[in-house]
Amino acid sequence: MTYTFSNKIANLNPSAIREILKYTADPSVIPFAAGNPAPEAFPVAAFQRIAAEILRDRPTAALQYSVTEGYPALRTRMKGYMAEKHSSFREGADELIVTAGAQQVMGLAARVLCNEGDAVVCEAPSFIGSLNSFRSLGARLIGVPVESDGMDIAALEQALQANPDARFIYTIPNFQNPSGLTMSAEKRRAVYELARKYRVMILEDNPYGDLRYRGEHIPTIKSLDTDGLVIYAGSFSKVLSPGLRVGYAIGPQPVIQKMVVAKQGEDVHTNIFAQILCDEFIAGCDFEAHLDSLRALYTRKAKLAQQLLETHLTPAGIRFNPIQGGLFIWCTLPDGVGMTEFCTAAVRDHKVAVVPGNAFLVDEALPCNSFRINFSTPTDEQLEIGMERLGRFAATTCTM
Repeated sequence: MTYTFSNKIANLNPSAIREILKYTADPSVIPFAAGNPAPEAFPVAAFQRIAAEILRDRPTAALQYSVTEGYPALRTRMKGYMAEKHSSFREGADELIVTAGAQQVMGLAARVLCNEGDAVVCEAPSFIGSLNSFRSLGARLIGVPVESDGMDIAALEQALQANPDARFIYTIPNFQNPSGLTMSAEKRRAVYELARKYRVMILEDNPYGDLRYRGEHIPTIKSLDTDGLVIYAGSFSKVLSPGLRVGYAIGPQPVIQKMVVAKQGEDVHTNIFAQILCDEFIAGCDFEAHLDSLRALYTRKAKLAQQLLETHLTPAGIRFNPIQGGLFIWCTLPDGVGMTEFCTAAVRDHKVAVVPGNAFLVDEALPCNSFRINFSTPTDEQLEIGMERLGRFAATTCTM
């Protein structure tokens, strides 16, 4: 049988991250390639208690079909939370839908806003999962370089001028995946003003915003939105559990209404048991104290990772972006060192899995000499062993 695939899927490549993760089935491989929270970050005891109470007191609500928009109590709670804490929900103008993780927000947004061939303007580099969602729906990706304080604004305007069919600007403004960089307040305002000028929407993806370890909080782009231009994507994956697959989108009511229709044809509704679990945790378990505990855990791990990088990789000429928050470190090899070969040899010969940087580009054929490290998943011992292994390898590869 010869199989003919749709044009949208035929040229879509497997995730480089998932391909590299195949090597991590070997327990001797140090998992620097994943993007998982630390296992000790999960509130297991609280989840056990809440799950038992849900199944005891209201099993039908947790096990029956529910509404596509999401569990009403969770939606109400998150509207209030986002309005009060982040000024990112406008009563009467915005609406909120609960999704199967923030990843689903990307697909739903592209489905309701983009026709085949329409442009989506993205940061370069950017999260491969979102890029593949846009690609799978026939969007044409336009990359804009990321500077130390966020998107290159001049390049962004050039991209919008050159692509009048651009439907939205996709950005991860806080501790960006993969670069770890954060967009300044000035650039957030500039991005918003360009969106107003060119009448294009913004998709603000913020899974790491609560995981800041240094510096001052910067308001969301959504908090600037007086024109109904911003869709905000939030998630419980990095602050509660990725396995629950609970995220949410806040946006202008007409856009969210169309996303509800699109979701009805996709999965009917997000796991209702998981939604109730999230709502009960936020309501009764001191969510802010939980976030403080996560920040303490990851601050310690980030400090250890940075010290190990300075000890083992900096002497070989490998540079990295300082860690202010999030879960990732973007490392850049010296000129003349082949990045793909370095990453392949690292996992094959030295049992350390990192992600090649070109996986995060809108065109993987473009030159790139960077790679991504995750510091949240490995144990402290694995961080020490993995950095030492990479350092020994880099010493022979990067200084020749």
